[in-house]
Amino acid sequence: MLSVKTELLETLAQALEKLVPGAGAKAAFESPKVAAHGDFATTAAMQLARPLNLNPRQLAQNLRTELLAAASYQRWVDAIDIAGPGFINIRLKPEAKQQIVREVLAQGANFGDQARTGHRMLVEFVSANPTGPLHVGHGRQAALGDAICNLYQTQGWAVYREFYYNDAGVQIGTLATSTQLRARGFKPGDAEWPEQAYNGDYIQDIANDYLAQKTVHSDDREYTASGDVEALDDIRLFAVAYLRHEQDLDLQAFAVKFDNYYLESSLYLSGKVDAVVKKLHDAGKTYEHDGALWLKSTAYGDDKDRVMRKGDGSYTYFVPDVAYHITKWERGFEKVVNIQGTDHHGTIARVRAGLQAAGAGIPQGYPDYVLHTMVRVVRGGEEVKISKRAGSYVTLRDLIEWTSKDAVRFFLLSRKPDTEYTFDVDLAVQKNNDNPVYYVQYAHARICSVLAAWREKDGGDASALKDVDLSALQSPQAQALMLLLAKYPGMLTAAALDFAPHDVTFYLRELAACYHSYYDAERILVDDEAVKRARLALVAATAQVLHNGLSVLGVSAPQKM
Repeated sequence: MLSVKTELLETLAQALEKLVPGAGAKAAFESPKVAAHGDFATTAAMQLARPLNLNPRQLAQNLRTELLAAASYQRWVDAIDIAGPGFINIRLKPEAKQQIVREVLAQGANFGDQARTGHRMLVEFVSANPTGPLHVGHGRQAALGDAICNLYQTQGWAVYREFYYNDAGVQIGTLATSTQLRARGFKPGDAEWPEQAYNGDYIQDIANDYLAQKTVHSDDREYTASGDVEALDDIRLFAVAYLRHEQDLDLQAFAVKFDNYYLESSLYLSGKVDAVVKKLHDAGKTYEHDGALWLKSTAYGDDKDRVMRKGDGSYTYFVPDVAYHITKWERGFEKVVNIQGTDHHGTIARVRAGLQAAGAGIPQGYPDYVLHTMVRVVRGGEEVKISKRAGSYVTLRDLIEWTSKDAVRFFLLSRKPDTEYTFDVDLAVQKNNDNPVYYVQYAHARICSVLAAWREKDGGDASALKDVDLSALQSPQAQALMLLLAKYPGMLTAAALDFAPHDVTFYLRELAACYHSYYDAERILVDDEAVKRARLALVAATAQVLHNGLSVLGVSAPQKM
């Protein structure tokens, strides 16, 4: 059907060009607001009539005449109607809709994918400080980042996943002193325990392993503890490696893989931070005031100038961010997306201002940001706020252990990132239609069971369904299902452009509902061989699209449930 749509769109462009030279670019199809009005609609006549001072309905009538005379419309279109002041509604023949089944089965796992573009994109997400377990907010970032990467890969982009480790901040010092205190035998509540120290049980675990002189491995390092309670620097290095390993385990449980881990400390050690500050200073983009160095960020759209270097000589946190994003541009990533919490909103203007002031040739609006809210967790009807392991928050691993990787991913992607979300643990483990991930996965498993029954009884081969006669697919339920299958590629494109993986969850739920309606309306394994094969082809195509969409979300498509 996608090939049919392309063919009809090309004919529409030719007809518009014939009626109004230069108007071919206005050729576009929309989905009618009311399904009963048709399958495609175009408002081209209304758009062209006003500037040309023509009667829109008459122009629509002329366009209808041209289209009815075209071979492609005679082949694929059942009716063309004019409504209101000049809407043109197009109703397809059943055989036009049936083509989508062939297209899905022929392309398989690649259905919905666009050709490679040669464009390169970097998505930075999670980027948690190595000071504790990953919390539910990190889980939302992980789900969002991975799904956005998958979406852009379907659109032909070469996508690179990066985790930025903030390993050069005050929090690392707090981690080290907290671990040292635990190693000395102190605990939260003791008079010696500082208010700002980390209280979770994981700190005691780190201290125990440090005292036992254990060796820890993480993605890029290995460190063996000395066991010396007085060696604070050794404790810091061991604790960071230990927590990086723990976060690696969290990400593995969530099936998230990164192409690179970039260390904030490397920006200082390599001189990149100092180089950026010097470049901004030499370009006249900074000034001294009250003992601090300021960036003239208001010249680039910020609401006020920003301090770069404080009176004590230390840099504010957005300065290494500017240096980091210059490295992204220099590494050849023309598009960069940062997935962060809404508390980072204030950094957007100052980072972009710093990049423009640096004069590195970076386009305005670079990088893109996707900001997300935190997640409330409800279990047994009550909000869960504390994890014994973490001390003050629910961890990602808690959520996965209580439910499943698939449920956590699907649930965390089911709303727009900037909207509040409550994760209902009890709902996530239910095996009924109220649980959205179960509902979608069950539709896929239900189709797989039908195909398995056919193979067992008739020795059927799914590959043979690609070329079957589809003329039996005439019912309203079958045609509705085929129309929805045809919307999948366009949905992916729109979801990628809007950084909106929640659109994929909405589509999959709609597709599952449409399939369940079809299954309830028509028996598939009937005696009539031609009808049976046509229906099997339709449901096999539906299973393929469900599988492809779930894959974009990083959710499995089980064959049995």
